[in-house]
Amino acid sequence: MTDARRYRRPGKLDAGLNLVVRSLTGLGVSLWGTRILSVRGRRSGQWRSTPVNLLTLDGADYLVSPRGHTQWVRNLRAAGGGQLRVGRRVRRFRAVELPDDEKVEILRAYLARWGWEVGRFFDGVDAHSDTADLRAAAPGCPVFRVVTPR
Repeated sequence: MTDARRYRRPGKLDAGLNLVVRSLTGLGVSLWGTRILSVRGRRSGQWRSTPVNLLTLDGADYLVSPRGHTQWVRNLRAAGGGQLRVGRRVRRFRAVELPDDEKVEILRAYLARWGWEVGRFFDGVDAHSDTADLRAAAPGCPVFRVVTPR
C-alpha cells in the first residue's frame, strides 16, 4: 500500500452498505462514529456527500480515507473544508491535511477502531503493525484534522 496515488473503488457490496449507513446516519443514527461528509465538488461546485468514520484521538477529530485518494479527498483538498452531519446536527469545519510523518498513531487508532470494516484496504497492515509498516502505508492513506471555526 505504498502507492501514494492509490484508490480503491467500492464494490457492489460496499456501495450497498454505504447506502444503508448513509441512510441511518441521515436519520440521526450514528453507527460507530459515522458522519455524512459533504464537500463542494472541485469542478462542479455541487455538494457531494459520503459516509465517513470520524476518529477522535487526544481531543482532536480526524477523517481518514482508507480507500486512498478518493473523490471526497480531492474535493476536500480543493474546498479546504465542508460539513459533517448526523441527522439534523451539522458541523461546519476546516480541513488540515496531515503530512505522512504525523499519520502513524492516527492510522493505528483508526485501525484499532474500524479495522474489521476497512482492514482489507490496508494490505495486511493493522493496529498491531510496527511503526515502519504504518509509516509505509501513510502516503496512500490521506488523513485530515477537522477544525471547527469559532
